[in-house]
Amino acid sequence: MIIVFVMDSYGIFSNGTTATAQRFATYLRRRGHTVRILAASSSSSPKAKDYYAVAPFKIPIFQPLIDKQGFTFAKADKKVIYEAIKGADLVHLFLPFHLESVARQMAHKLNIPVTSAFHLQPENVTYTIYLGKNRLINYEFYCYLYKHFYKYVKHVHCPSKMIANQLQNHGYNTNTFHVISNGVVPEFHRIDSDKPRDLQDKYVVLMIGRLSREKRQDLIIKAIGNSKYNAKIQLILCGQGPNRHKLEKLAKARLANPIIFKFVSQEELVKIINYSDLYVHASDAEIEAIACIEAFTCGLVPVISDSPISATNQFALSERNLFQNGNYKSLQKQIEYWIENPQEKTKLSEKYIEYAKQYAIENEVDKLEKVFEKAVAENRLNESLPSITLSRRELRKEKKISNEVDQIILENTNEIN
Repeated sequence: MIIVFVMDSYGIFSNGTTATAQRFATYLRRRGHTVRILAASSSSSPKAKDYYAVAPFKIPIFQPLIDKQGFTFAKADKKVIYEAIKGADLVHLFLPFHLESVARQMAHKLNIPVTSAFHLQPENVTYTIYLGKNRLINYEFYCYLYKHFYKYVKHVHCPSKMIANQLQNHGYNTNTFHVISNGVVPEFHRIDSDKPRDLQDKYVVLMIGRLSREKRQDLIIKAIGNSKYNAKIQLILCGQGPNRHKLEKLAKARLANPIIFKFVSQEELVKIINYSDLYVHASDAEIEAIACIEAFTCGLVPVISDSPISATNQFALSERNLFQNGNYKSLQKQIEYWIENPQEKTKLSEKYIEYAKQYAIENEVDKLEKVFEKAVAENRLNESLPSITLSRRELRKEKKISNEVDQIILENTNEIN
């Protein structure tokens, strides 16, 4: 198949959605598929024949915050979109923004089936603007994404059962959900990795993820700072994001050992995971958290928030792998338990290595490939679109894109002639 991945940011490897897209593309290509990428150009964009770059879209006032999140919006250049999806068997949309919307409309006009993924949890946005716990705002965000994007696409890839349930609860009733993990690549596995000399007498606690408010790294700092083992524990945070300055300030006030921030290559990350003693995933909101799976795939035992809007707690194999959402004293208790029970942690480590095998990326690519094949087969039978009723405004919007596509096709035909 010729598959087109559409997403705003692709060259920047600082968020889970980008990592997922790059890995799925790699493994689909290994199976003989052609995978084209339609995304914004950047200094880190791959220079390949199957990469179709559009110009970045800068948002006044908010752009510095967006940059800190490691994200880039893309302009919907219709000529480039047309070149990217022309002759494709399927278009897969990773995010619900303007580039993806136009690509969806154009694919429909060209009779190319479209699938999508749900990688953007409303809380990823609302926490940034200090409204993360406002249920009404988050509910309206879900409704907005459905009305303006997801109701047009039948097959939706959900990285966890939790987010599939959230979509069902928020009225996504025209979609078919496919729960497929983002998958772990084989590079993540147990290796012999000695701690650096300056950490050899320390108990290393690790968290991987963006330094943003919903990830709640502040809870880890408070838990360690309140612990009787404060002087013994070294906290490492792997990631970058807008909340770093606040975390640094909090750490200076609470921690006996200066916090270590790292943003490293995959190879170096595997080494860090393997010399760490405990993994903590403190997020209030999380669609899956592939970083947590990568950690326990290497045998690193996790402690995870039991937040109802975080799917990561599905990975808890015992009550000692969970702490009460937002409660740093509960987290402190679990960290101290694992420090004091190293033999039990060693046994659980082996269980996690075995448990992690189900999340191998090859298994997840199998599932995603079947979804793509189903969408293509349904399109041949004119069954690929959800059954929806459009308003007059929505019909005008679809018609406008249809006319623009006709013009682009005409221009391309004239150039060939």
